[in-house]
Amino acid sequence: MLIGLIRHGLTDWNAVGKIQGHSDIPLNEEGRRQARLLAERLKEEPYQWDGLITSSLSRAKETGEIIASALQLPLLESDDRLRERAYGQVEGMTQAEREKKWGIDWHLLDLGQESDEALQQRGLAFMEAIWSENREKNLLVVSHGGFLANLYKALYQDKYTERIGNLSLSILQREDADWTPLLYNCTKHLQEKCDCNSKR
Repeated sequence: MLIGLIRHGLTDWNAVGKIQGHSDIPLNEEGRRQARLLAERLKEEPYQWDGLITSSLSRAKETGEIIASALQLPLLESDDRLRERAYGQVEGMTQAEREKKWGIDWHLLDLGQESDEALQQRGLAFMEAIWSENREKNLLVVSHGGFLANLYKALYQDKYTERIGNLSLSILQREDADWTPLLYNCTKHLQEKCDCNSKR
C-alpha cells in the first residue's frame, strides 16, 4: 500500500504567518493554483492512486477536491483525525503578536493547544486504520503542516525535521509493520529545482 501525504494549499493566514489550527480558513487563489500544479504532476507520474481522503477543514477539503477532480479519483469521506493541531488562544495570531503577548516561549505555556503526544497518537491511529481498511489500495491524503510534521516525528523520530511546505508531497509505502518513505516533503511541482529526498 502507498499513501501520498499532501499539505493543503496556501491560505491568506499562511501568507501573513497567522496560526490557523482548527480555524476554518479557506484556500486563496495561490493555494488553488498550487493544487492544480500538483494534480498535473500526479498525472505524469507512474504511481496509480485509487482514492483521496482529506481533513474536514475546508482548506484541505478544497485542495483534495481540486486534485481528485483532475485525476478523476473518488473523494472519500473526510476524517477529523487529519485536522490540524488545535491551538486554542493562539489561533489567528502572528509570531510577533504571540511573542508580544506571551513571550518567545509561548509554545511552552498552556494556552489550550493540543499536545505533541495527542497529535501524534491520532496521526498514528489514522495510519493504522487506513492500513487495516484499505490494504489493496493506494490513497492520497490531504492534511496540514503541523499534523504532518508530528506524524513524521512519530514514525521516524527526528530523521525528518524540515518545515512541511504548502502542497508538498510525501509518499510512504507499507512494508510489514513499517511505513517506508519513498519521497519526503517534495514541492518540485511548485518550483524548477527541488531536492525532494527521494529514495527512487
